[in-house]
Amino acid sequence: MQTAARPYPAGGRVIFIGASTGGTDAIKQVLLGMPENAPPILIVQHMPEMFTGAFARRLDGLCALRVKEAEHGEAVVPGTAYIAPGHSHLLIRRAAAGGYTCALSREEPVNRHRPSVDVLFASAAELAGPAAVGVLLTGMGKDGARGLLGMRQAGAWTIAQDARSCVVYGMPREAAVIGAACEVVPLDGIAQQVLRQVVSGGGRGSPGSPS
Repeated sequence: MQTAARPYPAGGRVIFIGASTGGTDAIKQVLLGMPENAPPILIVQHMPEMFTGAFARRLDGLCALRVKEAEHGEAVVPGTAYIAPGHSHLLIRRAAAGGYTCALSREEPVNRHRPSVDVLFASAAELAGPAAVGVLLTGMGKDGARGLLGMRQAGAWTIAQDARSCVVYGMPREAAVIGAACEVVPLDGIAQQVLRQVVSGGGRGSPGSPS
């Protein structure tokens, strides 16, 4: 469904978040730290499709910014967080008028997941590059680690949640091991670090060991 909202400028910062086991509370904590005028946020949380809409509505009632389940073709705008529906991959696409739109895909699962964090992060690396900030939160497995590395190699600033604050230190651990994270941060510091990058324009990620 296409929204009439004005697209976000392609050069503007966009935040991308991925999570799995323990991620609902982690995402809530990060979003509670975001102001109502935060850059657009696109989120993949591994969750069955019957729960993602309710999850988005619950967060929308708690957070300063708007939180909604993503719809195919809608403009990506500031002050809004988009949750991938449990039945589809979430990606960004360039809008004809500039900026980005959400795209949903029913392609095969990646890393046994649909939605997959790697799919979202790969689109961020390809289209947003250094304008992106990537965050990989608690979760089992490795989904998102390779995508976060791709984002870092494309110039994005990338953050992995630290072991102590994770419910399951799987996905962030894989990201740290392969050098995908510019920094490893406790959950209670992630929103602040993301906003610091957004406000300052941030350093640009590059391949190498986490800082």
